[in-house]
Amino acid sequence: MQFRDLKTQYQVLKEDIDKAVTTVCTNCNFISGAEVKELEAQLAEYVGVKHCIACGNGTDALQIALMCFGIKEGDAVFVPDFTFFSSGEVVPECGGTPVFTDVEAETFNIDPKSLREAVARVRKEGRLRPAAVVAVDLFGLPARLDEIKAICEEEGMYLLEDGAQGFGGRIGDRIACSFGDISTTSFFPAKPLGCYGDGGAIFTDNDDWAALARSIQVHGKGSTKYDNIRLGMNSRLDTVQAAVLQVKLRAFREYELQKVNEAAAYYTKRFTEIFGQNDERIRLPLVPEGYYSSWAQYTLILESTEKRDALQAFLKERDIPSMIYYVKPMHEQLAFDVDPGMYELPVTEMLCGRVLSLPIHPYLTEEDAEKVISAVSEFLR
Repeated sequence: MQFRDLKTQYQVLKEDIDKAVTTVCTNCNFISGAEVKELEAQLAEYVGVKHCIACGNGTDALQIALMCFGIKEGDAVFVPDFTFFSSGEVVPECGGTPVFTDVEAETFNIDPKSLREAVARVRKEGRLRPAAVVAVDLFGLPARLDEIKAICEEEGMYLLEDGAQGFGGRIGDRIACSFGDISTTSFFPAKPLGCYGDGGAIFTDNDDWAALARSIQVHGKGSTKYDNIRLGMNSRLDTVQAAVLQVKLRAFREYELQKVNEAAAYYTKRFTEIFGQNDERIRLPLVPEGYYSSWAQYTLILESTEKRDALQAFLKERDIPSMIYYVKPMHEQLAFDVDPGMYELPVTEMLCGRVLSLPIHPYLTEEDAEKVISAVSEFLR
């Protein structure tokens, strides 16, 4: 059993992927080929924004976005404490200071109440200027972006939507990666839409930021790549990855997003039948009314760290893969050099000790899902 079954996906899409890659290799236009521009246009149309700038990876996409905002020393950028390291890593890379906020236990996403408290605390201390929020769409579910955007507007901050895991999610009819002043995503292979290496994208309706992002991603170029008008980086999506993503995007839109939602619904239905709605031994992921998830992960909350770790070992003995996202709060990462005592973020600390993600992908069979459900049920009962 695969945690994220890229092998089956490739077999299903093999003919089209092989043809797309062969075309790139035949044309030998490996950097900035026509497929890159075509993909950018397709992604912008799907998300519903004016501009998509493909780049080398999701981390670069975040850093380029903050560079477009002009984040600098003295700026506070608010980041959820429960997320992957890159969401906060890019802030000091731009000279800013990450300030960590708690998340909601029900959605795993940034808690607007905790965000307001963090902004108020920073303003009262007076050392930093509240400048931006990195709102992560964790595990495929969009954050409470309307509420967060309202806070940003009240406080004069930029909103950066980190849709690395959320591509394909929705709030109402609006697609993830369209809510931020700038939004980003990742095409890491295991993401909802993934390539066969590293890749990322930046989304915005702002013409000036789009032009600036295109300059930054190619060594700060001006009229040509040999006309360097600012400091930038080397962060291009190569043509082979763009060709693969064009094939995968068609499948994603036509059936994969629906299939992964069906797999998640099956898990939820069966676990609810077995454990009911309020069993303390297991809490299921919640999709709020009006929201739609792309299910990068299907994540349970167990009643204790000991039960979580024992369940993971129990599943491993039965050749069922599982993952823990994430084992340590961001504010405890040594790279940030933060005194952990300055933060009280109880939900994040609880989640880090109790979450466990199960296999989920568009090609999950009912037989494999039942194997997972039976094993979890056997252990907990």
